[in-house]
Amino acid sequence: MDLFDYMREKNMKQEAPLASRMRPKTLEEVVGQEHIIGKDKLLYRAIRADKLSSIIFYGPPGTGKTTLAKVIANTTSALFTQLNATAAGKKDMEEVVKQARDQQGMYGKKTILFIDEIHRFNKGQQDYLLPFVEDGTLILIGATTENPYFEVNGALISRSVIFELKPLSKDDIRKLLTRAVTDEERGMGSYGALLDGDAAEFLADVANGDARAALTAIELGVLTTERDAADGKIHITLGVAQECIQKRVLKYDKNGDNHYDTISAFIKSMRGSDPDAAVYYLARMLYAGEDVKFIARRIMICASEDVGNADPQAIQVATAAALAVERVGMPEAQIILSQAASYIASAPKSNAAVNAIGKAMNVVGRTKTPPVPAHLQDAHYNASEKLGRGIGYKYAHDYPHHYAAQQYLPDGLEHEVFYEPSENGYEQTIRTYLDDVKRWKKEQEETG
Repeated sequence: MDLFDYMREKNMKQEAPLASRMRPKTLEEVVGQEHIIGKDKLLYRAIRADKLSSIIFYGPPGTGKTTLAKVIANTTSALFTQLNATAAGKKDMEEVVKQARDQQGMYGKKTILFIDEIHRFNKGQQDYLLPFVEDGTLILIGATTENPYFEVNGALISRSVIFELKPLSKDDIRKLLTRAVTDEERGMGSYGALLDGDAAEFLADVANGDARAALTAIELGVLTTERDAADGKIHITLGVAQECIQKRVLKYDKNGDNHYDTISAFIKSMRGSDPDAAVYYLARMLYAGEDVKFIARRIMICASEDVGNADPQAIQVATAAALAVERVGMPEAQIILSQAASYIASAPKSNAAVNAIGKAMNVVGRTKTPPVPAHLQDAHYNASEKLGRGIGYKYAHDYPHHYAAQQYLPDGLEHEVFYEPSENGYEQTIRTYLDDVKRWKKEQEETG
């Protein structure tokens, strides 16, 4: 490293964001995550003993995944090297492997490779690492905000210990804020700032467990707030805090776990007849900027899948809402979606339509396709009578109750039952009608 590189690195450290400067250097400085780095826990013991195996840190942003990797870098005797999966390619990994082999061969020294955003690596890139992790050339530390069991190669997973990091508590965030404001070496202590209790409480609450969000807000507050004329201090009041973090940090990624977890909870709440929960999860999705058309489609599906004919109007409400959402747009679209979601959640439930098509599809898939009964075939084209098409068909409206007893299913399937209405909502009426149909059919068959 020449003088210019040294000065550039020094300046970058001094000018780095507060969240980066305040990153703990030792285990004792780490705040939160006691469930994995408490003094009696496996990870704490492994770091202390410098006996790490390959591990993957999994958790929301701002919970300390990179921080723990940096702590390991500061405590291990192994060579520590870092890649970010968003920018690194195979050539970078080849260079790391070469360096690791050299270190191992010449000095008997292990190499720890920390890969941030490891889920960004494609399958081929992850596969490349596997033999070097397996033979001990590399000790892998991966960090990901996504569920590693879905996003990381199963072979890598089986050779790694998964540690899930949780969102930091409000007490943890408050402790970090106090440290950041008072620390004169790495924090904002030299500015002479004072953090009011209600401001700290607000930031700790609104950050929603994300330390980076809270530290970014306090840094912005200190750097942009005028000093008080009376005491010369920078006062971070509740008003200042509210300006610096105007919107609650929401753990939601349209392509990640939270997206699927939230939409799953939304649908299950509608299915479970809990309109309060349905509207709550709707609000979470809207707050995070979810596509309103996507939400509307899920409501339409739920209207048929979980309500069905127990309330035939449900699909009409859902479809009308979907059309209205496209025409109106946000923010008013949230009212329309709320109406539709609460209606679906409050409607009587039936999955009879789902079961009916499921059974029918199964029968169609496993049996030969029998011909449509001749009397039901189309009789509106030339020579249809000569071919026997449509002959013997009974027009339902010519018979009592507008029902004609005749075979509708193909031969061999005439006794199959696909649609079995529930006893909920309007399907009670349907069930009664179908019972009447059975009775009328029997009467007509007996009278010829």
